[in-house]
Amino acid sequence: MPENYNFEDIRPYYDHEAAAAMQNIKHDPLFMQLINYLWPEMTQEEAFAKALKVTDNMSFQLEFMHQAIRTIVSRSSTGLSCSGFENIDPDHAYLFIANHRDILLDSAILQILLVEHGFKTSEITFGNNLKQGGFITEFGRLNRMFTVIREGNSRELYEISQKLSAYIRHTIVEKNVSVWIAQRNGRTKDGNDLTQSGLLKMLNLSGKKTFSENMKDLKIVPVSISYEYEPCDSLKIQELYLSSLHSKYVKAPGEDFNSIIAGVNQPKGRIHMAIGKPIVSEADELEKSTNENEKIKNLVSFIDEQIYNNYKLWPVNYIAADIASDSTDFSFKYTPEEKENFIKYINQQISTLKGEHPTLFNMFITMYANPVKNKVNQSVTN
Repeated sequence: MPENYNFEDIRPYYDHEAAAAMQNIKHDPLFMQLINYLWPEMTQEEAFAKALKVTDNMSFQLEFMHQAIRTIVSRSSTGLSCSGFENIDPDHAYLFIANHRDILLDSAILQILLVEHGFKTSEITFGNNLKQGGFITEFGRLNRMFTVIREGNSRELYEISQKLSAYIRHTIVEKNVSVWIAQRNGRTKDGNDLTQSGLLKMLNLSGKKTFSENMKDLKIVPVSISYEYEPCDSLKIQELYLSSLHSKYVKAPGEDFNSIIAGVNQPKGRIHMAIGKPIVSEADELEKSTNENEKIKNLVSFIDEQIYNNYKLWPVNYIAADIASDSTDFSFKYTPEEKENFIKYINQQISTLKGEHPTLFNMFITMYANPVKNKVNQSVTN
């Protein structure tokens, strides 16, 4: 463990703590509610017997989480595909920096795909705003989630960033365990995936070498997840609309938890996850600049380039792009029926929202069109 840091308040459970934690949470009423939702045919006796098989974090993930996420995917999507696992090595640990569209599923889908491709699961960042204590926190810690604390004054937030950076580096370099982290705080709400420079500044705080060497030690791998129908799209559009009317959108109590439930239940169409290539040779190029801000800016570009290029576009994205530009440039990518159904879908979503229809409609179109715009712009600049 790095000197001067105590990770007790943010770390997941250690393997030797998993069995006792599982025995604690199985008596929480929420445990059987979750079991009844995911596996209605399973009795309490069978669920408790399954809980006895949990001897470490990985067995918890295999006994409960893997099956749970596969059930959610099968219920709420029309198929999950993936690509790029040949880019990474099961013997190495990586920092998976991913675009962020759904609070739970983005990282959870990566975990099931890692296991199904012969890899160990990763640890996962989890905002303290989502850890409401009790069952949710215990469940998260068993699922190898570590806490990102988001509140504090400027000094406190800097110290929190130092500690988080040290924990991530400790996990990857010393424990040889991969980590999933979103490219930004909060989900992308307008379909425009952008890596925040503050994330890379935070990661560099714990490094003792040059910037490029610090980043190479983390073995950064960009990850793109694309949902045919954006999880919680109407909730995101409502937030964007209200934010456009007021200086700051204030979330209602329990809103994040409600978004988790909505993201789990909402039909998402097809889902694709693409694993990018570790950023190694590109990291060497960073040292050509003597300005650290320029290095960070260039690394942001390297990450975003892979996320954009690996993002799988669906007919709805091309339809939105054509509507946004009032053109038929991508009409060969979809049928008239698909366009009609997508417009009908948007109008149905808008009917549940507060606000002016034309503005809300344009926001929906922008959300679905931005991935096309980013991919096209990436091709042009290259």
